[in-house]
Amino acid sequence: MKKPTVVALAMLAAGAAAVAQQSPLTLWYNQPAVLWTDALPVGNGQMGAMIFGGAAHERIQFNQHTVWTGEPHDYAHKGAAQSLAKIRELLWAGKQKEAEDLAGKEFMSEPLHQKAYQAFGDLLLEMPEGEISGYRRWLDLDTGVAGVEYTQGGAQFRREVFASYPANAIVVRLTSSKPGGLAFQAVLKSAHANSQVAGLPSGELSMTGQVAESAIRFEARLAATVQGGKQEVRDGKISITGANSATLILTGATNFKNYRDVSADPRQRNDATFAVLHGKSYEALRAAHVKDHQALFRRVSLDLGTTPAAKLPTDERIAAFATGNDPALVALLFQYGRYLMIGSSRPGGQPANLQGIWNDSNKPAWDSKYTDNINTEMNYWPVEETNLSECHLPLFDALQDLAQSGAITAKEHYNARGWVLHHNFDLWRGTAPINASNHGIWQTGGAWLSTHLWEHYLFTGDKEFLRTTAYPLMVGAARFFMDALVKDPKTGFLYTGPSNSPEQGGLVMGPTMDREIVRTLFGETIAAAQALNVDAGLRTELAAMRKQIAPLQIGRHGQLQEWMEDTDDPKNQHRHVSHLWAVYPGSEITPYGTPELFKAARQSLIFRGDAATGWSMGWKLNLWARFLDGDHAYKIMQNLISPASDGKPSKAGVFKNLFDAHPPFQIDGNFGATAGITEMLLQSDDPYGTPTSLTAVQSGEAGFVHLLPALPSALATGKVSGLVARGGFQVALDWQNGKLVKATIAARQSKPLKVRYAGQEIEIQAKAGQTYNLGPDLKPR
Repeated sequence: MKKPTVVALAMLAAGAAAVAQQSPLTLWYNQPAVLWTDALPVGNGQMGAMIFGGAAHERIQFNQHTVWTGEPHDYAHKGAAQSLAKIRELLWAGKQKEAEDLAGKEFMSEPLHQKAYQAFGDLLLEMPEGEISGYRRWLDLDTGVAGVEYTQGGAQFRREVFASYPANAIVVRLTSSKPGGLAFQAVLKSAHANSQVAGLPSGELSMTGQVAESAIRFEARLAATVQGGKQEVRDGKISITGANSATLILTGATNFKNYRDVSADPRQRNDATFAVLHGKSYEALRAAHVKDHQALFRRVSLDLGTTPAAKLPTDERIAAFATGNDPALVALLFQYGRYLMIGSSRPGGQPANLQGIWNDSNKPAWDSKYTDNINTEMNYWPVEETNLSECHLPLFDALQDLAQSGAITAKEHYNARGWVLHHNFDLWRGTAPINASNHGIWQTGGAWLSTHLWEHYLFTGDKEFLRTTAYPLMVGAARFFMDALVKDPKTGFLYTGPSNSPEQGGLVMGPTMDREIVRTLFGETIAAAQALNVDAGLRTELAAMRKQIAPLQIGRHGQLQEWMEDTDDPKNQHRHVSHLWAVYPGSEITPYGTPELFKAARQSLIFRGDAATGWSMGWKLNLWARFLDGDHAYKIMQNLISPASDGKPSKAGVFKNLFDAHPPFQIDGNFGATAGITEMLLQSDDPYGTPTSLTAVQSGEAGFVHLLPALPSALATGKVSGLVARGGFQVALDWQNGKLVKATIAARQSKPLKVRYAGQEIEIQAKAGQTYNLGPDLKPR
């Protein structure tokens, strides 16, 4: 066997030193990406990029949040309400097939399908070929910077890539340790036919074009600056030779102004961006990016301990997780979700879609749009409790649009006031039922998303937001159901309908999930009106209707019924667990407020099983945490953190870059995992809540924190800081050997606070600005 050379040994030592010095919050690999789901993501809420890390051939695939198919369009089916009574009549009579057929003809969106999020293009870098050593690529979550380094021809080459929110640009830095040793060509390649790439008099590359079957026009712009070398723009390429280093700045823009207006000029937008960036050094751009990123990212710290497994490349850690001991990988996955949220949902941008902001296909799965019967909501589960409240704002901006388009759908389809959203929307804010009547007609998408408005208020206490943004939207969502709820001719209870229990069972009246969501919406709207001291008459009306909504029921198998009829099949292991909404993210079913319903809901989850799609495992992780069973939650975590495949056979889990796999990639499972890990450590819903009335905690008048409610035995020692509880309490916890050592609770608002740990409860009259230190006996320290 040939002995390694001194140079080779030095390279190995350098690589080991790099691993030792890197942040523990780093994804890293010993080889370039082969598949898109091997590549590493960066994003700034408006642009996203996937870095493959090839030594001689680098591909940086990029997106811009408004590059979609379609054009401004009203999806409502004019006159659909004329068939509504007949559809309901057929469903009451048990004629589901006839009702679905009629609805399919008379009640669906026009056109039947919505539009798709698109790829934008690739930034391709061509470097000299040659033998390399010491290769490594990484993504540092703490700085939001991805990198590649290797040695070739006696020189060390390094690239850094980040997506800057302050600069509204993707920045690439290339360096060589050998003076004058850097040479490469940069090319822009469009994902759309008939695009043009040309050099500009300013020395930049411009790529312009239009999305097929779309009103969206775009321009990507690439600029380069070099140190110690020469650059030339020719034949649609930027060529760099003899340089010590080079910086590339990539921007992208479209003509999209809002869902009704596409009159902007993408060239002018890029001009404006570059005008601001002119003369800024790479060091200044990087410093501004890191400062902005860390202002959000460093709010929360999670340490679950480290084992030798943490020294392995990330793909090897994923493969070994289920049978190994790597608690630091759980912390990495937790923080990865927060990183992806910062990268895909920032003020001024679109909300995070089914793939966040990252997509390499013009025919992505489910159009990479917004699916509102679980996926869009799951994206935003962790934002408030993991201290990223600002990242919620793009969703609320979209709700402002949806309330306008949804008001048209409410009138045309239901002859109702207010606004409605069915199970999908797109860039053009379609709200009508799409695809097929057996699952597309689901009335409570807007109602569910409206509960996020109230959650934001509970966590922040921002009464101006409640008054000007949240409450008007909540009232509009509630008014729709004040008109659209119908009385069951047999029981006299109020039902939603036509609707379905996502995404199974077909078209029905009054599925359990609908009733849970509408009852919660009514209660939270009442609480919001009370907090603002407005609309006493509306409160009275909503309270009366709320009592008439059909109650939750326990079926013959001891399960929580998914429908009004006791038809649940214990062998059904469908990925959706819609009827358990009242356990999580809702809080109608609680351990101490509704113990019998709590037991029945737990039985339903047992029937559903542990295996599932990636996002479904994310939901089950949160549910088992709410069932106060940390070890079962961790079992779901082990299923989730396993190597995924979207080939044949496909397998759920996570890809090599930790993207969640349905499969294929769906980002909601990443966010669900982050929320679920949080729920293991801290819960702030009221465990005494019931379906009948809102408690003081649920109405925002008091706070409740449950410390380490579902701590797995596998995570027996750790510490966390920066988590946020409803009521605006910031919480830090330290635990050892499965026992709480210390809790620190900082109050942002003045209100009563109950604290629960290990069966004990205390009450504190919390004062804003005060910090409370508690021991394991919950006595002040």
